Amino acid sequence: MTLACHGIGVAPGIAIGRAFLLTGRDPLEVVPRSILPAAVEAEVARFYAAVDAARMDLGAVRAHIPPDTPSDIAVFIDTHLLMLEDSALVTAPVEMIREHRHSAEWALRQRRDRLVRVFDEMDDPYLRMRRDDVDHVVGQILKHLVGAPDMGTDESPSLHGRIVLTHDLSPADTILLRNGGIAGFVTEYGGPMSHTAILARSLGLPAVVGVRHATRCLLHNEPLIIDGEQGVVLAGADRRITAQYEGRLQSQRRHVRDLAPLAREPAVSRDGESVTLMANIELPEDIRTAREAGADAVGLYRTEFLYMNRPMVPDEEEHYETYRRAVESLAGLPIHIRTLDLGADKGVDSCTAGMVSTCNPALGLRAIRLCLKEPGLFRPQVRAILRVAALGPVRMMLPMLSSINELRQVLALIDSVKEELRREGVAFNPDMPIGGMIEVPAAALAAPAFARHLDFLSIGTNDLIQYTLAIDRVDEEVSYLYDPLHPAVLKLIRQTIDAGARAGIPVSMCGEMAGDPRYIPLLLGMGLRQLSIQPRALLEAKRVVRSCDIQRLRAAAERLFLGIDQEDIGALLSELQGDPAAH
Repeated sequence: MTLACHGIGVAPGIAIGRAFLLTGRDPLEVVPRSILPAAVEAEVARFYAAVDAARMDLGAVRAHIPPDTPSDIAVFIDTHLLMLEDSALVTAPVEMIREHRHSAEWALRQRRDRLVRVFDEMDDPYLRMRRDDVDHVVGQILKHLVGAPDMGTDESPSLHGRIVLTHDLSPADTILLRNGGIAGFVTEYGGPMSHTAILARSLGLPAVVGVRHATRCLLHNEPLIIDGEQGVVLAGADRRITAQYEGRLQSQRRHVRDLAPLAREPAVSRDGESVTLMANIELPEDIRTAREAGADAVGLYRTEFLYMNRPMVPDEEEHYETYRRAVESLAGLPIHIRTLDLGADKGVDSCTAGMVSTCNPALGLRAIRLCLKEPGLFRPQVRAILRVAALGPVRMMLPMLSSINELRQVLALIDSVKEELRREGVAFNPDMPIGGMIEVPAAALAAPAFARHLDFLSIGTNDLIQYTLAIDRVDEEVSYLYDPLHPAVLKLIRQTIDAGARAGIPVSMCGEMAGDPRYIPLLLGMGLRQLSIQPRALLEAKRVVRSCDIQRLRAAAERLFLGIDQEDIGALLSELQGDPAAH
């Protein structure tokens, strides 16, 4: 009898193979233990030795990353290596050992719990998932403190073609397992924005996470099928079901091969309309992947990585050097740099000290609101972006705008920074385009006014949808309500597109909706001509664009706003996908 387990599909693809149950990899379960005064310094030395051993482990993983691995993979290991140098994680446990005579394991666990509480209170889903990095680095140290078995040794059994079942995986573990030839993995914990999930997508490794009790319900060595798109794990499938998935697996491989030549082709519809396909960049190293996929530009360059896993905020020169390298890597392609999108609940200690925490961070001091309140945090970034705009086609993008008065304050601050640079004789681009993200319903409703003051607009659907529908998309209790096709959402999107058209400025979309093949025909029919998506989704999006007849899609999309209800919207979407002119 087939057993179906459900989780979160974080890396699309089908994997078929026998289960490999990887247990004993949760050294975070430690018990309180005190030590004698005479043993304190020996305990400190033991702790430092474990940190050094963890550093050596990660260094060895980084040194043996295969040459065919995507270039951004090393960044995940570098992030954890940097955390092993961070006093917040390494110095604090030593102080607890000396002051409270805690064992090294218990001191580290206490520090881990405190840091994780900070991340758990964050509103931004991406930053909230950074708690995984703390767990993974702490786990690396604890593994040596408690003598947990290592993975990837000469004595390890062959993992080639196996599907790994485990509680959780660190990026380092994931690389080791991929090097061992696994077909995919299933974990009991994790989310779609964790580093391990991002890494699995970069490696093209099918993965399902959040499958509760997977290591208890599924058996070592039993045949498994995982669907990394639907988030389904099947055990004991019969021949008929297995044959169906084997067919899908072969189709999947052919589809990837067929898409590769599109990197050199333009994104032009069947009726001759050009569409600009841009890339969302999480880390600087993603630029190479975007260029290889034929991206026309970087439509969203996130800058939060500069502030993470460090006690001090980056200064102007660090901002400038980071952006300069990105501009040079793009070799003339435009880049939209989004300014800091953090909040008081999710910043680093040095820029949030003294701020009052809020009961509802989603509606509190974050993004552009924080930047206006703390100009000392914002001005160095603005200066750096203006300076680097003298080197290439750079555009500044302002997150979470909600009122024209707020925008006027930001533009006044930018003008004052320009005047500073003029007085100092520093080269910059005074005509650098400035745009705003439409992520709040108020901004979408006021889009015509924003369009009169800005050079471009970018629709951030991830936040726009959850704010419009009053739901947290990462809350399992209400995530089913997250609906990009809700009539209110579609009306706000259309209003923003129309506002840009009337003002003669470009409008793009940079949320997950823009990269979903199910929605691209509808968005094109609604008038959108610029999409910014994850680099690995670019070729599939280009395939969809090149198969569309946009004139026919425009006529079909008009029917959305003639009073049809939500069920009709779903039917119309299916019609657009099934129309031969749209394929």
